[in-house]
Amino acid sequence: MARTGLYKSEVEKARNSLIAQGRHPSVDAVRIALGNTGSKSTIHKYLKELEEENGGNVDRKTSISEALQDLVARLAVQLEAEASNRITELESRHSEKDRLHEVEVKALTAANAAIQEKLDLTIAAIKQEIQSHEQTREALQSESIARHTLTQQVTDLKERLVENETHRQSLEEKHNHARDALEHYRSSVKEQRDQDIRRHEQQIQQLQAEMRHLQQSLVLKQNEVTQLNQDGAKLIAELSQAQKSLYEEKNQSRKTQTELDAQRAIAQRVAQMETQLIQKTARITDLQEQHAEVLTQNKALETQISSLQLELAKTVAKLNAQQLMMNEFKTFLNVKPQ
Repeated sequence: MARTGLYKSEVEKARNSLIAQGRHPSVDAVRIALGNTGSKSTIHKYLKELEEENGGNVDRKTSISEALQDLVARLAVQLEAEASNRITELESRHSEKDRLHEVEVKALTAANAAIQEKLDLTIAAIKQEIQSHEQTREALQSESIARHTLTQQVTDLKERLVENETHRQSLEEKHNHARDALEHYRSSVKEQRDQDIRRHEQQIQQLQAEMRHLQQSLVLKQNEVTQLNQDGAKLIAELSQAQKSLYEEKNQSRKTQTELDAQRAIAQRVAQMETQLIQKTARITDLQEQHAEVLTQNKALETQISSLQLELAKTVAKLNAQQLMMNEFKTFLNVKPQ
């Protein structure tokens, strides 16, 4: 690209300097002497004007004809123009590339900033993840210790479960034995009580029958005694009347004596029956006392049965509680640790 403000005097000065050095003042040499500035076409134009001004007599090394030099000069000018156009195009492309490169650089800078930000976030996330991993590792160690502890507890619980199962089976056997014994005892007690009740009822019925029979007999005897008393009263009256005619009534007197003997016998029989009645009454009293004792025994047996039933209910409740606890243990053992 030609430098702005290139003067002919500067080209002349550079040309003279090259001539003074014994060098050929070509366009390229002059341009180099000018510091690689200025358009070659401009330098060529100024050199040509200077040659025309100096009459074409320049001290130079020339073995080339003037026509060939002129052709070379024109070719150089054309090449210079094409090169300049090419350079201009390349500079334009380069400028466009620089602009695109600058845009790309800005985009890459922004992308780099975004990537750097993402990298910072990623580093922070990695640090957080490392910290979380450390916490997780510590939690895993704690979980391993807790799991080992739980495993030991499960083992202990299994052993306790086996012991409880053995104890439960023993309690079930004891419960079955106790239930069988209680059933047997209930059956025997019930049978004995039924027998006692039946026997007692039979005795009461017998005594009641005897009492009714004795009461009927007593009523009859009392009626007979009443009748005899009445007859005695009549006989006394008749005896009073018969004393007047004792001799006449001897037969009647003997008869009366016989009746008196019979009355005495009846009185003795009544006394015996009263004694038997007293004995029967005492027997009834004894039976009633026995009945009361049987009732007391029955109440005691019922109390004992109630106590056994209460103990059985407690045993059943204890077995149910142990069964519930074993079910909970089994449920706990069936749950797999996460």
